[in-house]
Amino acid sequence: MRKMRVGTGAPVSTMAGADRYPEHNQETAMSQQAQPHEASEPETPHLDFAGTTPYEDYVRADVLTHLQHTLSDDPGEMVFLVTTQVMELWFTVIVHEWETAAKALREDRVPVAIDALKRSVRELEALNASWRPLGQLTPAQFNSYRSALGEGSGFQSAMYRRMEFLLGEKAASMLVPHRGAPRVHAELEKALYEPSLYDEVLRLLARHGSVIPSSVLERDVSRRYEPSPEVEQAWTAVYSGDPDSEVARLGEALTDVAELVWRWRNDHLVATRRAMGAKAGTGGSAGVAWLEKRAQKNVFPELWTARSYV
Repeated sequence: MRKMRVGTGAPVSTMAGADRYPEHNQETAMSQQAQPHEASEPETPHLDFAGTTPYEDYVRADVLTHLQHTLSDDPGEMVFLVTTQVMELWFTVIVHEWETAAKALREDRVPVAIDALKRSVRELEALNASWRPLGQLTPAQFNSYRSALGEGSGFQSAMYRRMEFLLGEKAASMLVPHRGAPRVHAELEKALYEPSLYDEVLRLLARHGSVIPSSVLERDVSRRYEPSPEVEQAWTAVYSGDPDSEVARLGEALTDVAELVWRWRNDHLVATRRAMGAKAGTGGSAGVAWLEKRAQKNVFPELWTARSYV
């Protein structure tokens, strides 16, 4: 088909543009071929389910979002309660990671243990960020619902206690508050008498040739771990050697964990100091004074002191 060029009367082919730009013509054709397929795509996802949604079946969001039963009329209590529940969920994930790491170390699967510890580092960062909604509570704001908490206190958290047990901070007296919850008590008692994560680390070091005394390897694992000069020397040797060795990388993964636990304790201390000053804690503890003492303790202590001798 030919048309007359306006103003000249000269004929011009309608295919001229296509002949000059064949690649444009090819793309247009391909686009036209794709249109029927695109038109057949559903405009909305599947919405009609016989029962609850697969998402609900997996996440149990309806259960999670109906666990908030405040005890006062103050709107700020909901933030306090939800934040605390979120912390409990992070405790649960971190315990899972550290138990995974401990099991892997028993089986000499160091890379698996390091991977679990690295995941827990990211989870600890998220846990520590949970303080932000509560980090600037004034005494008046906290007092508006504090009395409703009664004797409830964070140190009564069973899952946080399992975290501490895995770090080597053990005491049989910490089982006492949970005697009224048989399942929780049994889980804590099991964790009390199992080697901590750090116990498994030191046993692995011994199997890899480090000199770890029998007093450490055969200690009563239900008691709090105490620093050892021989363990300090073992870590000094590790850090004086190949920085890319498995045990050196394990040491750094543990140090990352220890640092974030220390930051967690300090963030807890600062938030409490801002909200209630030097008052006694809700659970009868010394409050800030007790948290200050906790914040001064290093997790995996020889990993820190050994650095002075490298």
